[in-house]
Amino acid sequence: MSLFPFPGDCYETPEDSAGFERFLPSFFFAINVLDIVRHDGHLARSGLYGGKEWVSGSVATVRALERCGVRLRFCGMGHIDRVEGPCVFVANHMSALETFVLPSLINPRKPVTFVVKDSLLRYPCFGPVLRSRDPIVVRRKNPREDLSAVLEGGIERLGKDISLIVFPQSTRTPVFDPAVFNSIAVKLAKRADVPLLPVALRTDAWQNGRYIKDYGGLSPEKRVNVCFGEALRVSGNGKREHALVCEFISARLADWGLPGAGGEASAPERDATE
Repeated sequence: MSLFPFPGDCYETPEDSAGFERFLPSFFFAINVLDIVRHDGHLARSGLYGGKEWVSGSVATVRALERCGVRLRFCGMGHIDRVEGPCVFVANHMSALETFVLPSLINPRKPVTFVVKDSLLRYPCFGPVLRSRDPIVVRRKNPREDLSAVLEGGIERLGKDISLIVFPQSTRTPVFDPAVFNSIAVKLAKRADVPLLPVALRTDAWQNGRYIKDYGGLSPEKRVNVCFGEALRVSGNGKREHALVCEFISARLADWGLPGAGGEASAPERDATE
């Protein structure tokens, strides 16, 4: 596998990527993901799971999506390349898909880990994989405790040149509401004096499950979009930078045909160019 599986600023799924799996996409994608997680979980439990293996599993997930007929577009990756040293990635949270896909886009460029819910670490195979990445764990019960964990753990990891991916929303949702998008990532970037890099995600092609939220069906008609914005330096109280992050995510989602909080989709789906 190439050192950079998705080099350059943008990547788009080639036209001829779909295979026979497109006829039963949810079925075949579930089989593929379970196989990837089982394999990676075994390596993690054996102490053989590093950054290279994490990226490999992430790329395998992207290819599985493409074989099932899902088209993906990643853009703005040049913004990552232009940042020297570690940074804080701040993104909306739509489905489990971003947890699987983002490592292949970021980790080859910058060592990275996530801020995750403690419940994810209890999954039989996926839990060992996440634990091997030394994530920051939050419980989503006490905001003060979570803020302390993110600030203390974040500064420690950033000091080791490990970037962080933060999802400030309390839950996954296709509707982006700035009112519930907290400023924890901005606070961390300011405290650690590192750049803040916004990420807009449309990942609702992998639906949240009815019984197991992390494993729902696949909707190949929905394009997956990941767009990285220009890095920001946090100054003052960070309110300006937080507003800029929210504006970036809202604008990209509108470009992709998704509604904002309390509104209708403002435009037909189209590719973002930033």
